[in-house]
Amino acid sequence: MRAYFIGIDIGTQGARTVLVDQRGALIASASRSFVLDERAREEQSPTIWWNAGVELLDEVLNSLPADFDKSAIRAVSVTSTSGTVIPLDQNNQPLHNAIMYSDGRSAEQGKRIQKIALRHVKDGYTGFNASSGISKMLWFMERYPDKRNRIALWIHASDYMVGKLSGVYKTTDYTNALKSGYDVANLKWPAYIIDELGLKKEWLQAVVPSGTVVGRLQEDLATRWGLKEIEVVVGMTDGCASQVASGAVKPGDWNTTIGTTLVIKGVTRNQVIDPLGRLYSHRHPEGYWMPGGASNTGADWITVDFSSDILQWNQAAEKLIPTGKIAWPLLQDGERYPLSAPHARAIVPEQASKAELYAANLEGVACIERLAYEIIEELSGEKVAAVYTAGGGSNSDVWLKIRASMLNVPIYKCKAASGALGAAIMAASNTYYQSVIEAAPQMTTMEKEVYPDDRLVVRYEDQYQQFKQKLKVLNYL
Repeated sequence: MRAYFIGIDIGTQGARTVLVDQRGALIASASRSFVLDERAREEQSPTIWWNAGVELLDEVLNSLPADFDKSAIRAVSVTSTSGTVIPLDQNNQPLHNAIMYSDGRSAEQGKRIQKIALRHVKDGYTGFNASSGISKMLWFMERYPDKRNRIALWIHASDYMVGKLSGVYKTTDYTNALKSGYDVANLKWPAYIIDELGLKKEWLQAVVPSGTVVGRLQEDLATRWGLKEIEVVVGMTDGCASQVASGAVKPGDWNTTIGTTLVIKGVTRNQVIDPLGRLYSHRHPEGYWMPGGASNTGADWITVDFSSDILQWNQAAEKLIPTGKIAWPLLQDGERYPLSAPHARAIVPEQASKAELYAANLEGVACIERLAYEIIEELSGEKVAAVYTAGGGSNSDVWLKIRASMLNVPIYKCKAASGALGAAIMAASNTYYQSVIEAAPQMTTMEKEVYPDDRLVVRYEDQYQQFKQKLKVLNYL
């Protein structure tokens, strides 16, 4: 018998809701853009999110055929931005607008917190900055001291939606809690948060594995939508939800999303400790680790210089690879991952036609991706078994061929890797399936499988080593 699951994604500029079955087949979906003011990058009213969420659920659930079995809808979960926090009063009402992850006003607090954390945390996350939830909590306490005594609880963006659905606000998950200072290695709130930052213990949520059922849909909402009091599953950050939706959920699996930037996330058995701070690790629901990092290198150069006829450029590149040319299409100055080089600049090969430059740039991004995975393997002592890919950059067949051969691992292109689908998979992970490792392969679909081309593998090994040598000569690596 079919079972169904709801996933809700609350983004910065809008929201999306999906209803899928236990195989991940899309039954219905709806999306909304928020009506926001000029301060939306700093603060947003959570009421906007909830109103949009209700409208979307109205649209999705009321559009179902009359003979649709709503009693088979099992669970709902939510994904939203990492680092966005909200102070609640004793009645679970926001004391203030949500302070957004993109709000830079807490930069000074982030620096202070990082110094304190480095004294107390040996092998854990200490990369606190203006985008961290804990930095925003301290900023709020210092900016609005008159509201301090009215704070009853600090929550995250997805927690607010979970709370409105279930009435349970006190619980969050590993991924949301990380940037609020939770120690995901020892599974506790560290003492320095209370002793040195001045937060109160009762303000901090209980933290559980992602995918944990925390409550049931409130009766009035169940009645509104003609549902049972279905299970409500704790939320998850958007980056981790997208990783889940890509299918990269078991040790050795990795996800590369190439959009404006290149984002890499994966699963390891052991925690990855990066002394240079390029990588940080979320905690996997099954106790593994989910390290990841984001590069400034991506596909933005295509939009700027090659968007006029992308099919033409891809066809030309197919005939030109391997180019043997060293290129790095870095549009902005500086790189953060896989190498920390604020002085880095683009590498442009000499005497290259525009078609050759396009093909060489595809190879250059693949070199950066390989370097990222090489560093991951060195730090973790584990092998990359497969790469699942998403983002606009995964739509080029020739680029997939280049990347699979440069990495020398199979690449699986996901049919859909949205945050909303990731939330739906998490909703199913412990209500229908036994784990997210069981749920994800059943609920994701691979649109394409690309394997290394033996001829290219040999040639790209030499080209990659030349690329690394060039970075060393330039003092980037």
